[in-house]
Amino acid sequence: MPVNVALIGFGYAGRTFHAPLIHAVEGLTLHTVVTSRPDEAGELAAGARLVATPEEAFADPAVDLVVIAAPNDRHAPLAIQALEAGKAVVVDKPFALDLAEARGVVEVAERTGRLLSVFHNRRWDADFLTLQALIAEGHLGRVARFESRFDRYRPEVRDRWREADVPGAGVWMDLGPHLIDQALRLFGPPRSVFAHIGADRDGAKADDAFLAVLDYDRLTVTLGADMLSLAGTPRLIVQGTGGGWIKHGLDAQEDAMKAGVRPGDAFEGRAWGADPRPGRLADAEGTESQTTGVGGDYRAYYAGVRDALLGSGPNPVPSAEALAVMAVIDAGRESARTGRAVAPVI
Repeated sequence: MPVNVALIGFGYAGRTFHAPLIHAVEGLTLHTVVTSRPDEAGELAAGARLVATPEEAFADPAVDLVVIAAPNDRHAPLAIQALEAGKAVVVDKPFALDLAEARGVVEVAERTGRLLSVFHNRRWDADFLTLQALIAEGHLGRVARFESRFDRYRPEVRDRWREADVPGAGVWMDLGPHLIDQALRLFGPPRSVFAHIGADRDGAKADDAFLAVLDYDRLTVTLGADMLSLAGTPRLIVQGTGGGWIKHGLDAQEDAMKAGVRPGDAFEGRAWGADPRPGRLADAEGTESQTTGVGGDYRAYYAGVRDALLGSGPNPVPSAEALAVMAVIDAGRESARTGRAVAPVI
């Protein structure tokens, strides 16, 4: 029997990421879509039951899994409601507004015995998978410096909740979880976080730039994002005792899904998830080479959720890992407020 999925939120995240990925993973069925604009649901919701409220999805005994892609301030309340209704839950990032709220969701999941997973899809970016392989194979030696950025050029403030003066808005909550989760996957929790979180653009109502330094033993991790990088910056710079790696350009999967390409199909003449801009690897002898890399595939996340629900695999992003990300989010906010390094409470 397929796993029946209810998707709450059919805005950018729901349409671009969750609905296409659910459709593309065998064994999952998009059974229900919660949307306030059913007339705009379109082809991605074809065959699904359209309902106006989350409560209708929670009350449906046919629904096995609830995916929450609503605005960030609704993540934790909706997750708790769904868990209390006996549903398994996937929450888009950020997990919650802060660590305390996230812990409250985990407590409900543990009490109800239901699966709880957080959509940290960037673990399956092509560049990140390639970097994991380079480190595992010893090409970089001991990593001493890791720089990771998501920079864009969007000088105009748009009229949307992500850029409004509302809880959960701003790039620290939008892009920060991606970069933090990748860093924690590679290096574990840091000793401290020192962060600047600010607003660069004229008329900005929420933070639109950040720079965070995560301190480790003999390792410095720098994470950043802004909306005024017209000239572009490297996506990743990694320096180690045995080599260095530099990578430009973002993973292509989001652009493919925005263009309406079904996950798994070719995009711009390349296989799904193939990296259009290979990284450059330099070894200790000064020899440079291109890294063709590992193909990215966000479908792996939902395949993992399916397997976890069916008892044939682990939760791809368990709550403990998502809580660690929230601890760094909170530490960064406290650091930006106080101007000092803050140890995350994990």
